[in-house]
Amino acid sequence: MEHHPQAWLAEAASAAQQQGPGILLRVVLIVMVVGCVLVAWFLLRGYKRDD
Repeated sequence: MEHHPQAWLAEAASAAQQQGPGILLRVVLIVMVVGCVLVAWFLLRGYKRDD
């Protein structure tokens, strides 16, 4: 059995077109959540007092 990278790439591209914006939306949401957590951590870290 031979390996044809062009055929695999074309198959992956057609599968990605059929899925629609689902993957992109998931990535954007994950990045937003991680960004919010980092911003909250950074802001709350400034309010910590070492008495």
